[in-house]
Amino acid sequence: MMSATRPILLCAGGTGGHLFPAQALADELLKRGCVVELATDERALKYAAHFPARAIHSVQAGTPTGGSPISKGRAVLALIMGAAQAFFLLRAIKPACVVGFGGYPTVPPLLAASLLRAPSILHEQNAVMGRANRFLAGRVNRVATGFAMLKGVSENVRAISVHVGNPVRPSVIEASSTPYPDFSDGRLRLLVTGGSQGARVMSDIVPAALELLSPELRSRIDLVQQARGEDEARVRGACQRLEVKAEVAAFFADLPQKIAHAHLVIARAGASTVSELAVIGRPSILVPFPFALDQDQAANAEQLAQSGAAMVIPQDDFTPQRLALEIEAAFADPARLGARAASAKSAGIPDAAARLADLVLATMRQI
Repeated sequence: MMSATRPILLCAGGTGGHLFPAQALADELLKRGCVVELATDERALKYAAHFPARAIHSVQAGTPTGGSPISKGRAVLALIMGAAQAFFLLRAIKPACVVGFGGYPTVPPLLAASLLRAPSILHEQNAVMGRANRFLAGRVNRVATGFAMLKGVSENVRAISVHVGNPVRPSVIEASSTPYPDFSDGRLRLLVTGGSQGARVMSDIVPAALELLSPELRSRIDLVQQARGEDEARVRGACQRLEVKAEVAAFFADLPQKIAHAHLVIARAGASTVSELAVIGRPSILVPFPFALDQDQAANAEQLAQSGAAMVIPQDDFTPQRLALEIEAAFADPARLGARAASAKSAGIPDAAARLADLVLATMRQI
C-alpha cells in the first residue's frame, strides 16, 4: 500500500475533458490503496468539487497561443510563476509519480517533476498531440495514449508511448451495461450534445432540420438536446412549435445514461465524448470543432469512423438538409443503427483507467 506521505499527483485543468479522465484514474488508484492529490488551475476548480483527492492544489497557468502579444506575455509569465509554485509544491509533498492530462495547466507541475527527477507520465486523450503536450512529451518517462494512432509526435516520443485508451468515469461504465434500445415502438431517440462547453451550431442546425421532416416523423422523435444557456429558450420554443417531444438543458449531470438511452447521438468529437460513445456503444454523427489549432477533434472522429460506428460531417456540410436526410435514413433502417452500435462497442476500452493505473505503478517501480 502506498505511504500516505507519498501521493500520486494528478495534473489537469481547463475543461472537464481533461479532468474527467484524471478523476477516473483517481478512482482506480484509490481502489488500489494509493493516495491521490490534484493540481489544477482556477478554471477547472468548478469541475473538481467532487474529485476524490486528499488535497487539491491550485497552480497558476496561462495559454500562450492566440490573442495579443500582451496576453501571450501574461500567459508566459503565469506559466513561469506556476512552475515556481509547482516546484515548491512537489518538494513539499514528494509525489511518488506525477501524471499530467494535457492542457497548459499541466505544464508547471510536469516541468517541476522533470527538474526534481520525479517519475512522470503524460496522458494524451486526443488522436493528435496538443501543443502543451508536445512541449512536455520529451520531459516525461512515459506517454500514455487515448487512441491507438497518435499524430504529431517524434519517433523518440513514440518509443516511450503506451496505448491505454481514455479512462472514463464510473457512470460511463455503469451506462455501458444498458442494452441498445429496441425500436419496437417506432420512436427514434435522439441525443444532441456539444461537449462540456456546449456548441452553438447544434442549436442552429437541429431545430431547422426537424422542421424539414414530415409531421409524421417529427411526432415519432424523442429529442434530448444540450443547448447553451442563451440558446435554451429558442431551441425549446422551436420544438414546441414543431410538436417535437424534447428535453432541453444547458447541462446534463446524467449524460452517460442519456447516451445509453439514445438510438443516435449527434455530437462534437472531443476525446471524452468519442471514448464514452465507444464504451457505451452508440452510433453517432460527429461534427468536429473546425477552429481547433491542431484539428484534434477531426482526428478523434476519424478514429471512431474507421470502426463504422460514426459518421463524420464537417461543420461546413452540417446543414439542416443534410441532417434531415440522416434522420430520415435512421427511421428507414433502424437495424443499421444497431449494427453501428455494435461497432462502437467493439472499439471501446472500458478498462482504460485500470490500464493507466498499471502503467503508473509500473513506472514508479522502474524509475
